[in-house]
Amino acid sequence: MKQLTKAEEEIMQALWQLKKANVKAVIETLPDPKPAYNTVSTIVRILESKGFVDYEKKGKGHVYFPIVAKESYSNQSINKLVDNYFQGSFKSMVSFFVQKNDVDVKDIETLLDEINKKH
Repeated sequence: MKQLTKAEEEIMQALWQLKKANVKAVIETLPDPKPAYNTVSTIVRILESKGFVDYEKKGKGHVYFPIVAKESYSNQSINKLVDNYFQGSFKSMVSFFVQKNDVDVKDIETLLDEINKKH
């Protein structure tokens, strides 16, 4: 699966939230200052060529929808982060975030509970 640019990822976030949308609806969900219609339209077509988005014709326009699940992309992105910055060690990544952020003990306990439920 290909990596997305920041702009592409922002458009995908909107499409994951909306499920199906035309370019105008995507623009409405984006923060100000809103990008131009042509910019978003171009990015959506790039996402289509990368295999992230497909469309169906509706009247004279298109309604776009994601064909890559958010969870699939998130998993790939996290794995790439762990591989590139933490030598493939999830433990190193968690340790980094615990050391660099003010992580509450309650949050750690919640994470441990979730991990224990899966095993």
